[in-house]
Amino acid sequence: MRQTESRWMVTLVLCAAVMLGMAHSHAWAKEPYRIGGVFSITGASSFLGDPEKKSMEMAIEEINARGGIDGHLLEAVIYDDEGDPTKAVLNATKLISKDNVIAIIGPSLTPTTLAIVPMVEKEKIPLISCAAGIKITEPVKPFVFKTAQSDVLAVNAIYSHMKKGKLQKIGIITVANAFGESGQEQLNAQAAKYGIEIVQSESFGAKDTDMTAQLTKLRSANPQAIVCWGTNPGPAVISKNIQQMNMKMPLYQSHGVASPKFLELAGDAAEGTYLPTGKILVTGQLAEGDPQKPVLQHYVQEFEKKYQMPVSGFGGYAYDAVHILAKALPGTEGNKEKIRDSLEKVRGLVGVTGTFNFSPTDHNGLGEDAFVMVQIQKGNWKLLEK
Repeated sequence: MRQTESRWMVTLVLCAAVMLGMAHSHAWAKEPYRIGGVFSITGASSFLGDPEKKSMEMAIEEINARGGIDGHLLEAVIYDDEGDPTKAVLNATKLISKDNVIAIIGPSLTPTTLAIVPMVEKEKIPLISCAAGIKITEPVKPFVFKTAQSDVLAVNAIYSHMKKGKLQKIGIITVANAFGESGQEQLNAQAAKYGIEIVQSESFGAKDTDMTAQLTKLRSANPQAIVCWGTNPGPAVISKNIQQMNMKMPLYQSHGVASPKFLELAGDAAEGTYLPTGKILVTGQLAEGDPQKPVLQHYVQEFEKKYQMPVSGFGGYAYDAVHILAKALPGTEGNKEKIRDSLEKVRGLVGVTGTFNFSPTDHNGLGEDAFVMVQIQKGNWKLLEK
């Protein structure tokens, strides 16, 4: 009798083990959530798109290591638009019609993002852009969100710093694309509030290799400072031209150059430049009580260990986008409209870029504390006091 009972016990244990194994297998039998990515991985804007691609992959690995979302692992499907709006549209089309993604991260640039916005709105696919232009999220578009700090906040940071230095007459030079146009609009719109007069305004092409003609016009207007609005390589060319022309007034750059690439391209011509940036470039200089510091330290450590290259704030845009999406996904079962609704409810998420508080009227979710002002000193970023 005891032998029979023993055999029954063994059978029950084996059955239980099999059932547990089946349950575990079933938990991971759920289809993965496919997340699209469109970045400028190669081309002139690769300094943006390459770290964004890497950061998206790293964030997904972290989330999957914790068990994924509701039993679903995340799977990245990433394409390179090379900074070309037409290719961005083709890539977004593939992600939606062929790859069946439930959301898209990116693109890297304002022009490439604006190119795909009509499509994602029509197809009702949540998009979390990594670009800065305010036109991406203002006016609010139901399915479009972004993580990059807006040019509204960037201009606010620059003008606040100028006001402290009693700079009132400035010249501006902006790149002739959607990013530059948006920056120019904000520079004009906010000037009066800070008692600033724009005495001369110039523009340059994204592929221009010499801006001495525009800078000569700016110099003739006798500004107390110059603001350049663009992404590399143009702003680095302008820095070099200013050095060559021995123009001594302060130069302010936009957040579009806040990466090691600008230091590499501009060389010693970058010395003394002021710009607004996310806190990532000065992580080690932040106060211990800063709520972003632990998040930044983790991101910097893991990224540099994994990829053996320095971080930039641009990669943080994609890293934050994935974690924002991960916070919105539970309970949605991949339903795109439920994801959209849930994204609007994300509050208090402390990321690499800032603390995100989305709402039905704010699809960027960042405040003034997402930016700090820095100066380039001896080839490094120096955090300036507020």
